[in-house]
Formats: sequence, C-alpha cells, structure tokens
Amino acid sequence: MLKTALATCAIAISFGLTVPANAQDYPVDTITLITHSSPGGGSDVFLREMSSFLAPVIGANVVVENVRGGSGAKAMADLANAPADGSRFYATTPTFIYTSLLSQPEYTYEDVLPLVNFFTDPEVIYTAADSDYETLGEVIAAAKENLGRWGAANPASLERQALERLKRAADVNAAIVTHEGGGDMMINVLNGTLQIGVGEVQELKSQLEAGQIRLLATFSDRRLDQYPDVPTVEELGYGVTVRKFRGLAAPKGTPKEIIALWEAAAQKVLENPEYRAKYQGNNLRPEFIPHEEYVTFMNGFADETAVFLKEAGVID
Repeated sequence: MLKTALATCAIAISFGLTVPANAQDYPVDTITLITHSSPGGGSDVFLREMSSFLAPVIGANVVVENVRGGSGAKAMADLANAPADGSRFYATTPTFIYTSLLSQPEYTYEDVLPLVNFFTDPEVIYTAADSDYETLGEVIAAAKENLGRWGAANPASLERQALERLKRAADVNAAIVTHEGGGDMMINVLNGTLQIGVGEVQELKSQLEAGQIRLLATFSDRRLDQYPDVPTVEELGYGVTVRKFRGLAAPKGTPKEIIALWEAAAQKVLENPEYRAKYQGNNLRPEFIPHEEYVTFMNGFADETAVFLKEAGVID
C-alpha cells in the first residue's frame, strides 16, 4: 500500500494549516505537498513558506512531506501512484527532469502531470567568507592551474549542468563534486574542501546573514534585486544562464476543475502582499505559468536537457 511505502522512503516533516470556515469548497479536506528535497532545502522551504498563504486561498488544510531518495525518483513514484483527486502534489524543479533522463527510474516526468508554475529561483555561486577567492575570475584562474573542486548539491540537478557549462565556457577541467543535499555541500565549502558551491539564496540565507559565505556570481539573466553588486556569470564573459523553475505536478488524470482551482489560487497567492514581501526577500521571482503552457514548457525543457546531456557525453 502507498502508506506503507511512504513509511519506508519518506521523512515526513509536516505541519497542518487550518483553513477558515468560509474558504472556497475543495474536493478534499487535506492537501499534501511532497518534495524530494531534504528539510531546509530549496523545495522544502518553498513549500513550507507558501503553504500558510495557500491554505485559506485553495480552501483545504495543507501539509508538507519530504519523500527522499533517488534524487526525486521515489517522490515521482509516489505521485504517479497517488489518486487524482486533488489531495497530493509534487514540487517540480529541474531535478526531476534530470533524474528521469540520467537514471531512467520506473516512473519519470512523463508519468506525472505538470500543474502550474509559481517561481523562477536564481542560482548563485558562493564561496567561504575566509576563502582566497574574491571573484569568480580568481576561481577560474585557480582551476586552470590545478584542477579546481566545485560543488553541486545533487548529481541530477540544474546546478550540476550549470557548472558543467561553466567548465566548458571557461575551458577548465575542474572536478564537480555532487552531494545528496545542500547541507553537505555547504560544510565542504566552509571547510575549504570545495572552492565554490552553487545554490539558491533562500537556502543560503542563514550563512549569508551570519557572514560565513560570500556570493561571487549568479547564473540568472540579470542581477539580483537584493544583491545588486553580485555580477551575472554572463556579464563576466562566460555566457551561461540557467532558469530554475518552482511549481507543482499532479497525478495524471487530475480533473480539469481541480486544475482550474489551482490556476486561480496560484495567481491569488502570488499577489498576496505579505507573501510577496517574503518571497522577494528570498530572491524568488514570480513567474506564473498556467497548466497548458506548463506542460509545453516542461516538455521543451526536457528536450533541451536531453540534448545537452547527449552533447556532454553523459547519456547516449
């Protein structure tokens, strides 16, 4: 049974959010938002911060559950086998596309239904505050001299692709060390094992505020509002930009009526002034994509990713 499977593969760190009595009708009383991210990871933070604003809008209680393992493979299997009744959704990021293409799990992105997108999440390159590197140029120069060590939080991730593309653009042979989560990577950046790591600002916020790390560049197409002095990788001359999306997927067969409720709810949540202040503080950029467009977007992203992985010799 699904509940038994979850007991073995999930770390359930959940909280309930009660909706007011006058909230709109929703077909189930409780919605579970699942993520392959570890507690404190980017998707985990995204879901937990959004949930308190989402519950009264969608008209149901909301809980968040961490279904870890296989870089998203277990979470995709969970969703693919869930009822299509509006009770269970999965936080979409580029990782679930990479996992599908790289490891060919039993269930892939093709077995779930892209629902809506909420944000794009800028990726940043960071180093330890006490490291020898003040700029990305210095990191590149070091890599040219003696094989640099760069960190990505997951072997099947947009972060890894970004670093692989940066290696090619800079013509260096740095080793890219992957981890199961951003916490392990952070430790290795702070202790000097890695010269740089890649992550999202919301994941790095506590270390930034504590002065433990400094930002060297962003893979975004423009500078960050909260960190305007941090250059883009592209403007530094390496021509690499990436777009990390954050949205939701549903089980296949989800009724059109439920999809329509989510399209309306997503836009309303993003317009909430209190939530806007919170997500802008985390440098999340609102980018609502409705269901039909999100399906097209996801298929296009998967095709582009497959081309990149083939050209890089990662897959046949």
